[in-house]
Amino acid sequence: MVTEREQRRGVLLVFAAAALYSIGGLCIKLIPWNGMSINGGRNLVALLVVGGYLLLTGHKPRLNRWVLLGALCVCGTNILFTVANKMTTAANAIVLQFTAPIFVMLLSAIFWHKRPGKLDVAACAVVLLGVGCFFVESLETGDMLGNVLALLAGLSYAGVFLLQDLPNADPIASVFWGDVISAVSGLPFLLREREFTPTAVVSLVVLGAFQVGLAYVLLTIGLRTTPAVTASLVSGIEPVLNPVLVALFYHETIGPLSMLGAVVVVGAVVLYNVLRARRDTEQPSATGNGP
Repeated sequence: MVTEREQRRGVLLVFAAAALYSIGGLCIKLIPWNGMSINGGRNLVALLVVGGYLLLTGHKPRLNRWVLLGALCVCGTNILFTVANKMTTAANAIVLQFTAPIFVMLLSAIFWHKRPGKLDVAACAVVLLGVGCFFVESLETGDMLGNVLALLAGLSYAGVFLLQDLPNADPIASVFWGDVISAVSGLPFLLREREFTPTAVVSLVVLGAFQVGLAYVLLTIGLRTTPAVTASLVSGIEPVLNPVLVALFYHETIGPLSMLGAVVVVGAVVLYNVLRARRDTEQPSATGNGP
């Protein structure tokens, strides 16, 4: 039985992971390489972090069909999001990837027969409305193929949130093997790069160590006590921070409608968690007072 304290800790860890994920757009923009090269290099660095965590905890990464399925979701998210950022704007890439909560609900309904509650559906609708406001000015200017890849990243990212629900799952093992696949697939592209500037190298190390390695470790720990839908909604901070950082340091502008979207997303995520926590605490007392 998961305690209320463990649930709060899990939500905070998922939130921290989302904050680390948000630096991805900026760092990817700062590296003048092919998207596959960036993804291969950052995952080589990430393997040191994830591998170090496995050694410290004495966790041997298992490999079965469900772990492999999770690894493919991790790898797919890594590759699709990185390549999409090179083919369209950072705002487009993150907003389309943030369709993950919808895919989480669909996959949960199809494979686990979990019907989303009214609060879940309403929260997702409001969050997506806010995200739509945040990026409405830029959706028409992005490359179509990049947008399609970002949308597919949303589907793959939903699989990452569902790692804990897979039978015989080992989420951190899925992350490890997903990083291995990502690194190996990107290595041939990385070896062809020639522009190893200090900015590119530092950005790559930051991506691998924090935006991939540490973030995935925090996410997998947080998902142990956080429902997939809740986790995907808490991650709503990522599509807010990601374009803000790109605007500040890469000079992509943010209009008034986008700022309104930021308020809607953060407000919806906070309100959702408050209402869900209140409902969960009221249900036991309601049951106990029954006839």
